[in-house]
Amino acid sequence: MSVNVAAVTILIVDDDPDDRLLIEDAFVDCSIGNPRQYLVDGEQLLDYLNHRGSYTDAARCPTPGLILLDLNMPRKDGREALREIRSDPALRHIPVVVLTTSKADIDIFTSYSDGSNSFISKPAMYTALLDLVRNLSDYWLRTVNLPQRGA
Repeated sequence: MSVNVAAVTILIVDDDPDDRLLIEDAFVDCSIGNPRQYLVDGEQLLDYLNHRGSYTDAARCPTPGLILLDLNMPRKDGREALREIRSDPALRHIPVVVLTTSKADIDIFTSYSDGSNSFISKPAMYTALLDLVRNLSDYWLRTVNLPQRGA
């Protein structure tokens, strides 16, 4: 049974409101209509994934098919959130792409060691962000086979 890629929810976790706005604009400009949810830190991400607090409604907060995760955030950073996701049997199947301003070798190495599926440094130019979003969509929503929920 295949996944309906148009229904795949994408979680974007980033504390910077300008980055969230640019990412949303890029998804819109690339005509990618997948449902998107924006969260500001790892605490919100884990609350969402575990349906806690204001995220208890599973219909409004479906299990994502892809998480775009910033590393440097307040409260719980992306590194901590990634480790928690990968340690939870109910969540570890969700693809996580680290999308961050960092280009540090230690962040790249640690992200992959902690279970990231990809590591991407945020581009400085909007046109490069458009290319990035198109490539993410082509690869994660059209090329790979994503796991079924509950499979």
